Amino acid sequence: MNQTESIVLVPGLMCDATVWRQQIAALGAGHPIQVAEHGLSDSLGLMAERILDEAATRFALAGHSMGARVALEVMARAPERVSRLALLDTGYEALARGEAGDREKAGRYRLLEIARREGMLAMATDWARGMVHASRLADAAFMDVIHSMIAGAGVSKFEAQIHALLTRPDRTALLKSLRLPTLVLCGADDSWSPLSRHQDMARLVHASELVVVPDCGHMSTMERPEAVSTALLDWLKR
Repeated sequence: MNQTESIVLVPGLMCDATVWRQQIAALGAGHPIQVAEHGLSDSLGLMAERILDEAATRFALAGHSMGARVALEVMARAPERVSRLALLDTGYEALARGEAGDREKAGRYRLLEIARREGMLAMATDWARGMVHASRLADAAFMDVIHSMIAGAGVSKFEAQIHALLTRPDRTALLKSLRLPTLVLCGADDSWSPLSRHQDMARLVHASELVVVPDCGHMSTMERPEAVSTALLDWLKR
């Protein structure tokens, strides 16, 4: 990788640069880093277009959770601009039909109702319980950082991003078409985006590398920052 080539890091649902703080420190020497900001965009495509409007001509692209779905939308629009791709704790399929899709909708709208009725901090506290490894739940300082980040994003952004996720496209065919250095990474105990899904993704992407982070939930970049940074540094050398 060219030492001056830019890296674009894409946060997930209700997240910001806080998610990538320790990776920015690890990767930033010699590499300009941009952290995507989704604003009030209510579709993954609009988020991707915002990245393409603001990014360098060519860049490495890493996304976490919803941010990795946004990264796939960047690939769908301008694959020639991306030198390498990292997909962390994420998925690639559209909203399921039938009961499974209805359950996802209900779960997301339940959280939105809590945010509207009780406030963003109450919603963040409820939501974050399932986002990290069980061993981290008692770490009040760690959880406070996550709660504050989510609460600070606000209800309007939450509503827009829920709409974006519920209207997401299926990107199975896109994964099969990828021909660039691709890292697929997840926490071994991610209950939101399970390991089995990442194994499927790694099989779909030609010559991809799968990295599984032990004792780690969905928030891998924050839970196990050293392991994630090491994987990304290796990815940058491929």
